[in-house]
Amino acid sequence: MTSSSSTSSAPEHLVLPTMTDVPQTPEGSPIDDSTVDVMLVPMAGNSGEEHLVALAFSTVPRLVEAMGEQQPWVVILTSELEGALRGSGAQSILLDPRLAPGSE
Repeated sequence: MTSSSSTSSAPEHLVLPTMTDVPQTPEGSPIDDSTVDVMLVPMAGNSGEEHLVALAFSTVPRLVEAMGEQQPWVVILTSELEGALRGSGAQSILLDPRLAPGSE
């Protein structure tokens, strides 16, 4: 899995939008080890083939700015992200994506 940011500059935690509300600790981490349906989007790779990308944000305000206040989310340690996404189909991570103008 690849990321749009280098490991040395990656934040300690990432905020991942989810498809449904997930029971969380006060810090935003999932309460138990149950499956969390994170948001995956198809993107075209450099060679034109499509692959799935996991959306991730460096802060909750950035997620809210891009996706709105009603978007459910969880906080995942960056060091645990690859394991958390294993089996999801995500081939890379898109950090702090922004909506295209006029797409709201």
